[in-house]
Amino acid sequence: MLGLRAPWVSSVLRRHAAVVPDFVRTTLEGPQPNKLLTLVIINDGSRVLLGRKKRGFGEGYYNGFGGKVEAGETVRQAAERELLEEACITAEDMTEAGVLVFTFDDNPQPWEVHVFSASRFRGEPTETDEMAPVWFNHMEVPFNQMWADDVHWYPAFLQQKYFCGVFGFRETTKLVWHTLEEGEVQVAPEMA
Repeated sequence: MLGLRAPWVSSVLRRHAAVVPDFVRTTLEGPQPNKLLTLVIINDGSRVLLGRKKRGFGEGYYNGFGGKVEAGETVRQAAERELLEEACITAEDMTEAGVLVFTFDDNPQPWEVHVFSASRFRGEPTETDEMAPVWFNHMEVPFNQMWADDVHWYPAFLQQKYFCGVFGFRETTKLVWHTLEEGEVQVAPEMA
């Protein structure tokens, strides 16, 4: 498979060959390299800090803080930068919680999102041009105002179980297929 940074995806495709939608397989086996992204969620043990997206892709949805990895950055450096830019805080104990790969029938480039968790941070969560930080109790995470995939992987995240998943969306926002597994994935050394 060309362009895959997450080598475990090929085994997911093999295991679920009979049910993987054609657009998911075509996207993951296509020539486009994965768009590498990050997502950081502050989890203090009883609450999560999410941001309401104020503009751009995902506007109006609640999400963690993150974005694309820039040239010359590691995944971790990008996660730290995005958290500071979007919420004005610095994580003190950030750890990788999982990896999610997204495919869209209207976009030929798969997205590889490295999800991080932190329980401690410096600074005061502050609204920015892009995000408005809001605390939610674990039992009140607003899944009806979030991406459709979140309800599937948040339970593992909240239980501090490492997870990896592949999600297929039609028309950008309609989740039509997914698989989620708990356990370690192989991450290339230059990504850490």
